[in-house]
Amino acid sequence: MEALINAGGKGTRMGDCGIEKPMQVIGGEPVVMRVVNSMRNARGIDRVLVSVSDHTSETARYLEDNGIETIHTSGDDFMMDLHDAFGVMNGKYVLTSPSDIPMMTSTVIEKTVEAFRPEMQSMIVFIDAGTVREMGVIPSYTREINGKEWVVSGVSSMDREATLKGEYLNEEGLFTDWKELAVNVNTQGELALARKLV
Repeated sequence: MEALINAGGKGTRMGDCGIEKPMQVIGGEPVVMRVVNSMRNARGIDRVLVSVSDHTSETARYLEDNGIETIHTSGDDFMMDLHDAFGVMNGKYVLTSPSDIPMMTSTVIEKTVEAFRPEMQSMIVFIDAGTVREMGVIPSYTREINGKEWVVSGVSSMDREATLKGEYLNEEGLFTDWKELAVNVNTQGELALARKLV
């Protein structure tokens, strides 16, 4: 399966801190590189592509200087950027992820790849909201499913070909308590927490 890491957004919730969000250093390296390495070292992932934009030109230079494959998108419309990236990919299915999950591991990616079945078309990884709060994170958005509260991790597997055709995809969930996906670095507070945890 191919993997797409989205690193082209404006990162407005982080505020003006002089460093692009994917380039925030956590555990000695930019957070985007932590995600890239988790993907590259995971069994079942055979190609990693990172979408970048004019909003993340420093990130693009860093990745390209380190031999990471990138695609330049607008960074202004998530679905349009997704389609642009999917257009240069080859596989039937793609695992997508944001670039700001510093605790991600190859093991979690492997479990996600193993859990996906073609008939699902689209599989979203959810994390138990209690687990997220235990990590010190206040979820900005939760979903109630089967009487329980869940947080969308940002990691998903999708039918690339059907998405490009504009087909409606069935949406399945992978419900987990994975602490490795519980922290997204969207704010200064989450950045400080991630640095403490990592």
